[in-house]
Amino acid sequence: MSRVLIVDPIAAAGEEVLARRAEVVRAPDSAPDTTRSLAADCNGIITRSKLPDDIFDAAPRVRAVAIHGTGIDLVPLQAATARGVMVSNIPGGNAQSVAEYCVLAMLLLARNILGISNALKQTSWDAARAMGAGTHEIAGMTVGIVGVGAIGTRVARIARRGFGMRVLGHRRSLERLPPEALPADLGALVKASDFVVLACPLTPETHHLFDHDRIGRMKKSAWLINVGRGPVVEEAALVEALREKRIAGAMLDVVKSTFGTAKRGKAPARAAARWPRRRSGSRRDRAGLLPEFCARGAERHRRYDIDVVSHEARHVGLSRHHDHHRRGLQLPGVRHQRLAPA
Repeated sequence: MSRVLIVDPIAAAGEEVLARRAEVVRAPDSAPDTTRSLAADCNGIITRSKLPDDIFDAAPRVRAVAIHGTGIDLVPLQAATARGVMVSNIPGGNAQSVAEYCVLAMLLLARNILGISNALKQTSWDAARAMGAGTHEIAGMTVGIVGVGAIGTRVARIARRGFGMRVLGHRRSLERLPPEALPADLGALVKASDFVVLACPLTPETHHLFDHDRIGRMKKSAWLINVGRGPVVEEAALVEALREKRIAGAMLDVVKSTFGTAKRGKAPARAAARWPRRRSGSRRDRAGLLPEFCARGAERHRRYDIDVVSHEARHVGLSRHHDHHRRGLQLPGVRHQRLAPA
C-alpha cells in the first residue's frame, strides 16, 4: 500500500477518503527534520508548510506533492521536475476565506478593536470607551490591492460593493483587473491608499517589494495588510516604521520567520516579540499578528480536501480517475512563477 505524509492537518473527511486508499502518515510538526524523516518511506506528500529544499534527496520514493493551498514557493519545483515528481496547487480555493480576513483586518484596524479590547481588560470602562473617538468608518476610504488575482478580486468586490470604498488595483496585467478596481501603478497606489493589501505571490520581483523606501511613501494614517508571503515585506523596515509611527499600523497573517522554523506554534511567538506593543491602554495597538490564519476555516477545508486527495490518488497510483480541479505546476515550456495569480 502506498504511504502519504500529511505535513499539516487536513479535515477529517478528506483524511478519511485518503485512508481508504493509502496508509496515512501524520507529522507532529512541520519542522524540516521531521518532514525529511517521515517522508523517507512515503510515496506522496500533502503540505501547507514549506518543504526543505533537499526533500527529494531525503525522500526518493515520493512521486507527488499536493500543496494544500496556492503558494508555489512551498516546494522546490526545479528539484521536483528533475526527479519526475508531480506537484500541484489549488489556485483560488482559499480566496473567499482570505478575502473575508482582509475585510476583517480593515475593520479591526480602522475601529482599533484590538487596542480598545486590551484597554478594557487593563484600564477602566470609561478609558477604553474614550479611545473610540479616534476610530474610523471604512466607507469612502481607499484600499489599494497589490496582486489582484482570485483573492484580490474578491477583496475588491466586497470593499466596493459592500462598503462603498474606492478600490485601486495593481498587477502585471492591468487590463485584467475586475470592474470594481481602478488601475494604478504601484507608486500612485501606495501614496493614495488608506489600506494597502498585499495579496501577491513571493517571486524574485516581489521579495522585499515593500522595503524602507516604499513603506515610507505610505500615508502616515495608512495601514498595511499582508496576506501574501512574509518576505514581500522587509520586516525590519516595517517594525521601524511602526515604532516611529510613520504609518498607522499593520495586520500580518504571514511574517518572514514563518517558514523554516522549529515546531509548529513557535515561530509566531518569536516573531511577535519583535513587534511594537501597546502600553497600558495609552495608545493604539500598532501591529496585529496571526499564525497564517486567514486561509483557515471549515468551509475552505471541505473545498480543498477532496481535490488534494484526488491529486495524491492519481499520482501515487491509487486511482485512475482524472481530476480536473487542481492545477499541475510543471507544464512544459512554462515558467513556474507565472502560474500563480498576479
